[in-house]
Amino acid sequence: MHRFGFTHTYARELPGAAVAWKPAVVPEPRLLFANAELAEELGLPAEVLSGPDAAALFAGNLLPDDAEPIAQAYAGHQFGGFSPQLGDGRALLLGEVVDTSGRRRDIAFKGSGRTPFSRGGDGKAAVGPMLREVLIGEAMHALGIPTTRALAVVATGEPVYRETPLPGAVLTRVAASHLRVGTFQFFASRGDLDTLRRLADYTIARHDPALAGAPDRHLGLLRAVAERQAKLVAKWLNVGFIHGVMNTDNMALSGETIDYGPCAFMEAYDPQAVFSSIDHAGRYAYGNQPGIARWNLARFAETLLPLMADADDEPAIEAAVAEATAVIDAFPAVLAGELLGGQRQKLGLLAATPADDEADAALVDDWLKLLHMQAVDFTLAWRHLASAAEGRPEPLRDLFADRAALDVWLSRWRERCARDGAVDGTARVARMRRASPAVIPRNHLVEEALAAATEGDLQPFNALLDALLDPWQEAALLTRYAVPAPTEVTARFRTFCGT
Repeated sequence: MHRFGFTHTYARELPGAAVAWKPAVVPEPRLLFANAELAEELGLPAEVLSGPDAAALFAGNLLPDDAEPIAQAYAGHQFGGFSPQLGDGRALLLGEVVDTSGRRRDIAFKGSGRTPFSRGGDGKAAVGPMLREVLIGEAMHALGIPTTRALAVVATGEPVYRETPLPGAVLTRVAASHLRVGTFQFFASRGDLDTLRRLADYTIARHDPALAGAPDRHLGLLRAVAERQAKLVAKWLNVGFIHGVMNTDNMALSGETIDYGPCAFMEAYDPQAVFSSIDHAGRYAYGNQPGIARWNLARFAETLLPLMADADDEPAIEAAVAEATAVIDAFPAVLAGELLGGQRQKLGLLAATPADDEADAALVDDWLKLLHMQAVDFTLAWRHLASAAEGRPEPLRDLFADRAALDVWLSRWRERCARDGAVDGTARVARMRRASPAVIPRNHLVEEALAAATEGDLQPFNALLDALLDPWQEAALLTRYAVPAPTEVTARFRTFCGT
């Protein structure tokens, strides 16, 4: 008997928003990864991950007694084109648990077989992409970035067929919820206002309960989602993260990062950096992410308009459009403020007033231009700036071919730091190092680890994961995990969605 303490509010409160479905049975389940720390946080019994049934449980062969798996329905704009029905084509929500902090969390499978939403796909997943979810998700969590997380990965003992046969796997993913912009689009595009209204109230109750019952709660929901997205994307930008597939079905209303398919971390700074093999036009390039987040929010706003005003009340519709538009138009400035706040931490600025905004933004812009012009590694440049703050500029200067240009900028930066007044230099350096990691998931190391795991060797994966779980330590700079890939490797590096 295995019970996770599941509840099923999504299925109960939103009939028609999902289809009951069972995971496929796999021949030889074998546990590859188990997140004991997350299991404890979720309040799951200790034997869940360590007992004899663990592999069968997380492969889907043996479901918890209180699981009621469903495939959720949603739509979405994919690279700008609207698909009215997408849905969980290879995922199943097993249920929700209330964790030890009182937060409701989804537990779901990914790669568990075909569903009614598979659209001709096999519904399966390979070992490499599922372990990528572990590496990137746990790295993001360690970096303080809201994210879905991996609870377990199980090898299935059967191949999945992509360009070549690959060993199959099932991921168990934990999320604040799997509510997406695309969930709202599914019902809005069908004109199903009753379900859309229930969906909005469910979302508010789950993520913004203070808005429940308020007359302007739908506008309030839009504002809250916009604020969460501004904070999230700013955090992405400040660590050089490129999501790679910011479709509306991959924008979680909780403000968590979801879907680590063709994602990557930028090395040499380049606003147009793209690594996804399917992003031919660069729609989701590093520097385009704020604009895409705004575009996705506009699509979300469109789904809420029928709830904000009666279709027959033209003045009310005009007012609702104006209110929603104001939120969307304000988003770039909100995101820019969040981004600058993070950049100030990375610069070591301990005090700032609104009057400093323009000058501080210009200081950052000129810094980033230097990095771009000289193809300097984004992560190491920020990290070594902290060394410069404690009187050791050499590691930073060694990254630049044109050191004279750097020295001019450093003089400006030191003058700005001096305007903070009497500040403990040790506190400044500590602040900077807490804002700029020494270790990120370097793309070549991720691929190396996943290639080895695909061949059955988990040692490189486990070693890389250990490094990513403590990204702030200064000693990590002396390891291979902090070293960028050779330029020729980065130039040809591509990521794939794994489907």
